Amino acid sequence: MRVKWYGHACFRLEGGGVSVITDPYTPEPAGLLPVRARADAVVISSALDEAHSNAAMIAGSPRVLNALDAVAAPVAIADGVLVEAVAAMEGIDRPDDPKANALYRFELDGVSVCHMGDVGRRLSREQLAPLRGRVDVLLALAGGGLTIALPDLDDAIAEIGPRVVIPMHYRTPSLRYQVGTVEEFLARRPGDPVVRHTGATMEIAPDTLPAVLTVHVLQPSCEPQAALSGEGR
Repeated sequence: MRVKWYGHACFRLEGGGVSVITDPYTPEPAGLLPVRARADAVVISSALDEAHSNAAMIAGSPRVLNALDAVAAPVAIADGVLVEAVAAMEGIDRPDDPKANALYRFELDGVSVCHMGDVGRRLSREQLAPLRGRVDVLLALAGGGLTIALPDLDDAIAEIGPRVVIPMHYRTPSLRYQVGTVEEFLARRPGDPVVRHTGATMEIAPDTLPAVLTVHVLQPSCEPQAALSGEGR
């Protein structure tokens, strides 16, 4: 499976002939360049948040799924790829709407991925139960702010038990949202191996998953300076 991070909570994951883009942002308010890639499917964690729901930016005619529609039962998005989701509260601006947002899980090339959406509260045991021991790669909300607090994220990671954590939703040079730095997240995990990539992509396969949890820090390809330096979109 190939993983590419565009910025904020937006990734492209490709494996087994299927490509999925997650939580596409709206470029101008985000301060990031548009995503120019195509995909077979786009999954959004919330239809209420322009930072996580701009499926119209993705070229072609991808299948678009609001992850909340996969809470009651898994939904197939392409060639047997099933999305499962867990409803969760988002930020303090929507404290009374527990279904405003969702985490979601799917598998590509034998690798299971969980995207944390825009979860803003501590996750309960009931919310974590469908994910526990069933996630190889966690796309983790590492910037705090209105999203899950870092101590609560630590607990969620321990409960879920991924082999790889890829931080997202943290401060990058051009991002206009008020979030913390990835270094604040990493400082809380001194015992974890950390791989700092110079680019936006990495490859993951079932037989290359690490024996111990490893954090992989990617560089966002839709940061204006990253694109100008040749990383591309």
